[in-house]
Amino acid sequence: MSEKSIKLVIGAGEYRNNPGWIYTQEEELNLLDESTWIRFNKSSIDAILAEHVWEHLTFEEGVQAAFLCYQYLKPSGYIRCAVPDGFFPDKSYQQIVQVGGPGPKDHPASTHRIVHNYRTLSRMFELAGFDTKLLEYCDEKGTFHENDWDGEDGVIFRSKKYDPRNNGEKLLFPSLIIDAIKR
Repeated sequence: MSEKSIKLVIGAGEYRNNPGWIYTQEEELNLLDESTWIRFNKSSIDAILAEHVWEHLTFEEGVQAAFLCYQYLKPSGYIRCAVPDGFFPDKSYQQIVQVGGPGPKDHPASTHRIVHNYRTLSRMFELAGFDTKLLEYCDEKGTFHENDWDGEDGVIFRSKKYDPRNNGEKLLFPSLIIDAIKR
């Protein structure tokens, strides 16, 4: 008898592009409140996907959240995390994703607490015990890099690979995407 695979989308929002995954919102599964994880056993989750969630946490809260996820992931389980890229060299993009966000308090970016780059996001997960693999990111010079990744392991819509806004010659709305793998 094989155990059913558990794959979670944290802060699913409007994106329902990972069939067979469990979609959650902050109210039902909070990255900073372990009491909301009671329906899962520790070391029982295969994968966690978080698309544009971690930028709503401070760096310290991000480490805390990563550590909580680490406890619930199976060995070799992973978090596929996408956040706005602090090294993407487009002023209008950076204005949209800035800490505190633009415009009214109901704008999704109004609760941004950090704008990560590949170094800070990698470090955050490494402090929680993960090995990291960069999938899509910009370096300090603004050069975009992508490593091969499979949507079967979790689709990130706001990516070069899947977002139609990025299909032309110029990237318009990339994400910094990382896999954090439990050791």
